[in-house]
Amino acid sequence: MDPAEFTPGVAVGVAPGVRRLTAPNASAMTGPGTNSYLLGDPVWAIVDPGPDDERHAAALLAAAPMPRCILVTHTHPDHSPLAARLAALTGATLIGRPGPADGRQDQSFRPDRVPVRDERLGPDGQRLRVIDTPGHASNHVCYLLEDQGLLFSGDHILDGMTPVILAPDGDMRDYLDSLERVRGLPLRLIAPGHGRMLAEPRVVIESLVEHRLRRERRVRDALQAAAPADLAALVRIVYRDTPEALHRLAMRTLEAHLIKLEREGRAGRDGERWIAL
Repeated sequence: MDPAEFTPGVAVGVAPGVRRLTAPNASAMTGPGTNSYLLGDPVWAIVDPGPDDERHAAALLAAAPMPRCILVTHTHPDHSPLAARLAALTGATLIGRPGPADGRQDQSFRPDRVPVRDERLGPDGQRLRVIDTPGHASNHVCYLLEDQGLLFSGDHILDGMTPVILAPDGDMRDYLDSLERVRGLPLRLIAPGHGRMLAEPRVVIESLVEHRLRRERRVRDALQAAAPADLAALVRIVYRDTPEALHRLAMRTLEAHLIKLEREGRAGRDGERWIAL
């Protein structure tokens, strides 16, 4: 990955009529930073304004002084907090779904319009279709630029990493169902919330599905071998190929796998410990 592609404040063309501005919030969880996408010339829409950062706000306003709308894929704090400030400064309509009260969401995001599945937004030539994609978060949506087959995927599909499924708001069954929904779309390109553009959508999606199902098999094997066991014990087995520094986050996705298995009657709880059924 060329770091120059993600220099904060520098707008990079990624598709016809689409530019990317990366926020200065690089980290282990956000990669080179949160990607904000600018649609049209002049810009009529911003997808995922990102964190409430002065430098990023200035860069977005310089590139898009009068957007008609600001679209949010979900309300985790690296994606939506700048929306309220930009809307106040520009009068843009806020589009997205309110954040659930799970303690991990941006409660400042109060949309003017809540999109529904398969709704179309925007002008001819840059029409966006709303794609329902709960899983990483219960209020997650993607936006498909239909004329180009370009999907703004937020954190549903990422570059070089699998999204954390933040249980209990995040749901593994919903995530897998959402991947199947997206797999059926006529995609040519994916614009993720973090990282590079993804040019082989079907390969990427199939790899994600295989990874999640492989991890689920490992969860079931761990339950058979070690149960009853709590999350701390199970994560060391199921995520033995993951750096221990990331185990705390991995426990959230592990919990999402276990909840899915519990709903399917293949796992159960004994207090804080999990057992195979």
